[in-house]
Amino acid sequence: MNSILAEMLGKQEGCSRGRGGSMHLFDASTRFMGGNAIVGGGLPLAAGLAMADQRLRPGAITACFFGEGAVGEGAFHETMNLAEIWKLPMLFVCENNLYAMGVPLDISEAETDIYRKAQAYRMPAEQVDGMDPIKMEAAARRAVEHIRSGGGPFFLECRTYRFRAHSMFDAQVYRTRDEIAEWKQHDPIERLRTWMVDNHQITATELENMEAEIGAEIDAAVAFAEAGTLESVDDLERFVLMDSVVQETAA
Repeated sequence: MNSILAEMLGKQEGCSRGRGGSMHLFDASTRFMGGNAIVGGGLPLAAGLAMADQRLRPGAITACFFGEGAVGEGAFHETMNLAEIWKLPMLFVCENNLYAMGVPLDISEAETDIYRKAQAYRMPAEQVDGMDPIKMEAAARRAVEHIRSGGGPFFLECRTYRFRAHSMFDAQVYRTRDEIAEWKQHDPIERLRTWMVDNHQITATELENMEAEIGAEIDAAVAFAEAGTLESVDDLERFVLMDSVVQETAA
């Protein structure tokens, strides 16, 4: 968490040396291969990683997360097709929050059940209540079992919802306050909390302690990030090109 917050504040201690911001977080040491500001841009990259794993790291799975807005991109369909043809070990997770930024799903897509688009490529796919952590966990287990058994890629469409605006410039004229309030009744964090207590997986006291620990971890990460180092102006052009290319050009 330290490196993530430092990254968002533009500090050298960030996972991308402060150059990535919130949309380009990257940490190869944990196999988190980065976000992508291009809609659908991560899909073909994930397919490349999965192809490498198929040959070099048997048993590894590449999980690719994207929103329903990405399914309108050509890269989505190209990746679906190749992933199924090559039986790549990929888990596609579409977070369908019903609005591609501010465009309602039924206006942007002729087929609003996104998982059917994957099925068109003969890829196993499910639509899951993305607001229910227990159902999500079970679906993910089924998907991983299918992939690890050599069955190729699997597609999960998670029907979910965004409680807040897409960005600070989003006036949210495409939905009502009542709609948001209705969806908040299905808050996945509250649903998981209730399920765990009701099923004796955790006690109320343990939950309070956990939240206190999380709060302390966040406070420590914020302090770390705020105390971080801004990159020198002398390094402004560094990483634009590979160091070896720069050195050869200078020579």
